[in-house]
Amino acid sequence: MAITIGQSSSEDDFVVDINTTPLIDVMLVLLIMLIITIPIQTHAVKLDMPTDAPPSANAAPPKAVTIDVDFDGTVLWNGQIVPDRATLDRRIETEVLAQADQPEVRIKPNRLATYKYVAAVLASTQKLGVRKLGIVGRAQPLE
Repeated sequence: MAITIGQSSSEDDFVVDINTTPLIDVMLVLLIMLIITIPIQTHAVKLDMPTDAPPSANAAPPKAVTIDVDFDGTVLWNGQIVPDRATLDRRIETEVLAQADQPEVRIKPNRLATYKYVAAVLASTQKLGVRKLGIVGRAQPLE
């Protein structure tokens, strides 16, 4: 409905604006429905947490094996060069898996090492069934 003030004409003047109030109402209802129906995203990671066992007085420090991965793909087992992956697998089987209480295997990749060398060592440990595995990062100096 158009109202003209001051000037009268014989033809009716129409306002050609769209009424956005119903459109806004519909959009708000759709937004509320969308918020209600979206499931809450939960990101859960299953971890085997340690139990609250009292520490024993004569507990020896845990044994650890350090595997260094150099930038050129050279693998070092506690500082000794491992020539190939088969030798690495044999050392994991004899020095880690053969023991009743597996020592912790610590993988220390060089900062410049490509992922394929580190992934090969990780694949060997996973394939053979190493239960205690850790990746040791090298702290970067603050700039």
